[in-house]
Amino acid sequence: MTRVLVVDDEPQIVRALRINLRARGYEVDAAPDGRTALELAARHRPDVVLLDLGLPDLDGGEVIAGLRGWLTAPIIVLSARHASAEKVAALDAGADDYVTKPFGMDELLARLRAAVRRAAPAEEGPVVVTPEFTVDLAARKVVRDGAEVRLTPTEWHVLEVLVRNAGRLVGQRQLLREVWGPSYEKETNYLRVYLAGLRRKLEPDPAHPRHLITEPGMGYRFEAPGG
Repeated sequence: MTRVLVVDDEPQIVRALRINLRARGYEVDAAPDGRTALELAARHRPDVVLLDLGLPDLDGGEVIAGLRGWLTAPIIVLSARHASAEKVAALDAGADDYVTKPFGMDELLARLRAAVRRAAPAEEGPVVVTPEFTVDLAARKVVRDGAEVRLTPTEWHVLEVLVRNAGRLVGQRQLLREVWGPSYEKETNYLRVYLAGLRRKLEPDPAHPRHLITEPGMGYRFEAPGG
């Protein structure tokens, strides 16, 4: 059963969501504020989060940052804030989708289903193949020239985030947040050190990487040309 965490301080919205979600077979937890949301998420590990930005104690962006330090589940923001800057900030903080209040229940449920589908693991763990090495996300290993490459847990975590976002730019702050947690978002030197280590182990020419690409001042991107 898919578990949904609803975070909103408006009782009527929580009630409507609870009724509609339970009627469709979802398990529902509800939190009226950010701190309760973080506690419930840690206790029950939701599969998807519906989050209002205007909470009485914490800003929604703070809650997203707190969750994204360790939770990979989709976060769908529900907010009466219409400004595009608010949406961009929420998405940059780690939200996966943004629904403006007032919203239609059918649309919200469709977006929730889509988010859950995107987040669902494949039946067989995905294997990403490049001409030089193979990344097996399910087995959590990398093979090069027929032998397993020894990676530290942190190296693996960095590589995993990049591979799961293959072809897309992963911002420096996002990568730091996902690997080390929200309190490390400014430690960009960590990324330089670990990317250099991964390139030494995986790239045929570490000085001219083909797969672990730096976008100066922005972040990193994994490419698998020829795989």
